[in-house]
Amino acid sequence: MATELPIIDRVSDEYFMGEALRQAARAYAHDEVPVGCVIVRQNRIIARAANQVELLKDATAHAEMLAISQAQVAAGDWRLTDCTLYVTKEPCPMCAGAIVHVRCARVVFGAPDLKGGAAGGAMNVLQFPTLNHRAEITAGVREDECRHLLKSFFQERRLAAATGTAASDLIDATRSGEKPGPESE
Repeated sequence: MATELPIIDRVSDEYFMGEALRQAARAYAHDEVPVGCVIVRQNRIIARAANQVELLKDATAHAEMLAISQAQVAAGDWRLTDCTLYVTKEPCPMCAGAIVHVRCARVVFGAPDLKGGAAGGAMNVLQFPTLNHRAEITAGVREDECRHLLKSFFQERRLAAATGTAASDLIDATRSGEKPGPESE
C-alpha cells in the first residue's frame, strides 16, 4: 500500500499565510519584528514584503505598507479592489488605514493584537461604519505559527537586554546552540 502525499492547495489561505510566514522569517533573520505580508490577486502573489523599519530607519516600513506599494505597481492602479492581503500579525491602525484607502477586498491575518490591532483586536478600522470601504476579515489562519515567531523574537530581545548582549548576537548564539551572554562571562 503506497503512502499518499498530502495535496498542497496553492490557493488556500493556509498556503498564502505560509508565504507570509516566509517573509516574517526573513524579517526575523534581519533583526526586524517578524511580520510578513503577501498580496494575492486572482490566486497569484503580486507582492511580498517583510518589516523593514530598522533597516530603512522608517517607522512606516511595515510589511503591509511595503507590500501595498508593490501591489499597486503590479496592478497598475492604486486601487486593490480584487486583492487579498495576508499578514502574519493583525494590522496596526496605520496599515489598516492604508488597506481601507486602497480598497483591498479581504484581509487574512494570523496572530491577533489585542493591544494595538485594528482588525478587531483593539479596534476595527477595516470595517469602520463611516469609512467609504470595508474589508472582509479572516482571523487566526496559522495563528500558532505566527504567534510563536513573534513570541520567540521578543523573548530573545528581552533576554538580550537582560544579559547585555546585542540582540543579533543572541539570535546567532541561540541558533548555533551556544549559551547566550556577554563575552566577559
